[in-house]
Amino acid sequence: MRAAVLSSFDAPPAYRDHPDPATTGDGEMVVEVLAAGLHHLTRSKATGAHYSSNGVFPLVPGVDGVVRDPAGRLRYAVLDDTSLGTFADRTVIDVRRSVLLPEGADPVRIAAAMNPGMSSWVTLRRRIAFQPGQRVLIIGATGNAGRMAIQIAKLFGAGHVIAAGRDASRLAALTALGADEICTFDEIQRAADVDVVLDYVWGEPAASAMIPMLTARADRTAPLTWIQIGSMAGASAPIPSAALRAARLEIIGSGIGSVPARDFLAELPQLAAAIAGDTIEVRAKAVPLADISRAWTAADTGDRLVLVP
Repeated sequence: MRAAVLSSFDAPPAYRDHPDPATTGDGEMVVEVLAAGLHHLTRSKATGAHYSSNGVFPLVPGVDGVVRDPAGRLRYAVLDDTSLGTFADRTVIDVRRSVLLPEGADPVRIAAAMNPGMSSWVTLRRRIAFQPGQRVLIIGATGNAGRMAIQIAKLFGAGHVIAAGRDASRLAALTALGADEICTFDEIQRAADVDVVLDYVWGEPAASAMIPMLTARADRTAPLTWIQIGSMAGASAPIPSAALRAARLEIIGSGIGSVPARDFLAELPQLAAAIAGDTIEVRAKAVPLADISRAWTAADTGDRLVLVP
């Protein structure tokens, strides 16, 4: 078969021949890959930047995808701990880590949206006890995951959603997705009285935002849960000690490990149904798998790239 194969951390994958997959354990099946998203998680695992990367080569990247099983049914499958991912004609899945998709589901749409959508969906459903009517700030709202987080927070009943980012022109388009308010990072104090922060940026911007936000809160004893999801601005953030003493601030993370795998899997059917049913806007661009080397280093255009046979 043909696959995108990564041989080192410092070079893009090459499209070449690769041994056919074979099952090795119970619950496994060989499937045909129809669509696989080129996610930030995929890149960071493949380059060793993600905490779950194992550094084993050769590696076929791809942490998830839409596949056709031997019975002809479409499934969304997660493969986040294997050296044979979804950037291939065929792969091996554990059927217990997959869900059947609704009839007529668009493989490209599902492959583009499940991974970025999962971050906020699982966070609000499983990581915290989110309540309808709560106010939410999304830091890094102009990216794919952030755009979806706006819509998902509204779907779960958020009373007010504030979208924050660097690019004012890209922020302006987010009101159409349900954002009640937008602000740049230097205006972050306007979001002082939220209940929940979904942070896709971290790094210095997150640390710099905390004191202005906490200082401007009408009631510093009101709980504020800051959830670290992504780290586009840096893996470390110099949190001021005063932020943890001067207000009722709780900082937690949401991701692989902090949320049990069974909880992720339990949420997949509802998320897939919401994406397939056009409840959530998805920006996707299909790219041939043969063009993986070019796609791997392509500039961010706002569309989620999805590799197809």
